[in-house]
Amino acid sequence: MLIQSIFAAAREVFSPALRGILWKSIGLTVALLVLVWLGLTKLFDIFLTNHELSASYPIIDSFAFFLAGFGLFVALVYLLPAISAIVAGYFLDDVAEIVERKDFPADPPGRALPFGTSLLYGIRFAGLSLLVNLVALLLFFIPGINIGAFFIANAYLLGREYFELAAGRFWPAEDVARLRAEHRGTVLAAGAVVAALVLVPVVNLITPIFGAALMVHLHKRLTQGRAQRAQVRRPAPASIENT
Repeated sequence: MLIQSIFAAAREVFSPALRGILWKSIGLTVALLVLVWLGLTKLFDIFLTNHELSASYPIIDSFAFFLAGFGLFVALVYLLPAISAIVAGYFLDDVAEIVERKDFPADPPGRALPFGTSLLYGIRFAGLSLLVNLVALLLFFIPGINIGAFFIANAYLLGREYFELAAGRFWPAEDVARLRAEHRGTVLAAGAVVAALVLVPVVNLITPIFGAALMVHLHKRLTQGRAQRAQVRRPAPASIENT
């Protein structure tokens, strides 16, 4: 089931139907990464400018910026899951509609979450991801634990986020939580696939679209035969907005 969903999602990512969304997703991800990079660089520059040691020993500035370049790169790697969460929340409904229509035409279509709700999902998970990855970043210099902590934390977070966004198109919040708990092992394994993708430079830019397509397929397979009941129990957008 998971293997089928992985291959289906990989096929979907570069399909003509999703190509436009993929480029928009990559553009938004790169733009957010650049903004974060510029912000962190500016803060570091302000710190050095106002530091007495920098004024007394200008050569330290060059050395500090060299070290900062590596440090900022590491920071961006740890921030990428949070940025991915925001981008996924923005594009998931677009991806889900195409995947559902193309691969599951006989099933009732999902109902798009209100823009504010989907964005709130993304921001909520981004905040949680930042907190968890900050702890993982503190473990960066402990060999054998750093990468493991980063991977396990993000396998859980990304699996949870993408599954809830995909399932939320059909089920109310309490049922989404129940489904995720019922299939926690499969959802965690799917999250591990997405987390592994985050670790691959350049390729990780497709994470939001791949993760969305993967969880749409996985949710459909996990709830096969229950689509009609899901559609009946799914509340109207106004009800979701109030939860």
